[in-house]
Amino acid sequence: MQKQTNDRHSFKAPGRADRHGISLIEFFKRFPDDETAEAWVESVRWPSGPACYHCGSMRVSRVKSRKPMPFRCKDCRKHFSVKYGTIMQGSPLGVQTWLLAVYLLTTGLKGTSSLKLRRDLGVTQKTAWYLAHRIRMAMDRDGGLFAGPVEADETFIGGLEGNKHRDKRLRAGRGTVGKTAVFGIRDRATGKLAARVVDDRSARTLTEAVAETVRPGAMVYTDEWKGYHPLRHMGYGHETVVHDVAQWVDGMAHTNGIESVWAVLKRGYHGTYHSMSPEHLGRYVAEFQHRHNERPNDTEDQMRELVRQMDGKLLPYRELIADGPRAKMAA
Repeated sequence: MQKQTNDRHSFKAPGRADRHGISLIEFFKRFPDDETAEAWVESVRWPSGPACYHCGSMRVSRVKSRKPMPFRCKDCRKHFSVKYGTIMQGSPLGVQTWLLAVYLLTTGLKGTSSLKLRRDLGVTQKTAWYLAHRIRMAMDRDGGLFAGPVEADETFIGGLEGNKHRDKRLRAGRGTVGKTAVFGIRDRATGKLAARVVDDRSARTLTEAVAETVRPGAMVYTDEWKGYHPLRHMGYGHETVVHDVAQWVDGMAHTNGIESVWAVLKRGYHGTYHSMSPEHLGRYVAEFQHRHNERPNDTEDQMRELVRQMDGKLLPYRELIADGPRAKMAA
């Protein structure tokens, strides 16, 4: 029997035993109030001390009254806070509330609905929905080029035409009609994922997405879809499995890893969110991508990384609800 080295390894449980999780009770012991939560975010965002968001100066003084904001730059004389210049900017919610939302969206494998956030955070559903989309925006990050070998595949997200109201049915066929395509690449060496919304499954779209994510010369495993055929001419290794004849594995060629990612995404779609509009789908994909890539880390490390990613990202409400092209998040 394997020797247990500490309390967190003293019992068997689902998931990875080498990760240190945080229970809700531990969360509130760690962050009992806004002051403690704010101090922790400061230490993550400014490990060497507060830096002015406006000019970058380290000559910063604390404002005892915290009005109009807790910090004042001695060089540019402007005020700022730990929220300023992040997705939290302009929010009346306390930092403890934001950290709790980060915790819930980070640890919820299949996502956390705005209705649950409303109950857990004690806010309105509209506030919870806006807050969650801002956190999803922070989750979006370019992870660089994968060295390979990689698995590439696409899936479709959306409701069945037969389940839609008559006025919303496209009446253009069955199968993928009315659904949105999502393309993903999973690196076998690191287990990392890069996923995005795409306009179509054409060879141009898919090969461009591969070229933006995978180093030239890497081996790419796909199914038999013709959109991947040009990869070999682009300098990539390319092997396929033919799903149409029930071929799922051929030596090293398979797409089982990326398909397991799609399974989690669709469980989140059907079981948690029930609907992901094409306009916001990119942010939902970024959420599942982030959670997949950060899963090997301890919970506090996952939260710390997400707080770092908040810096420099803003999502005004008018932009969130504006009509426009489909939101596409970088891998």
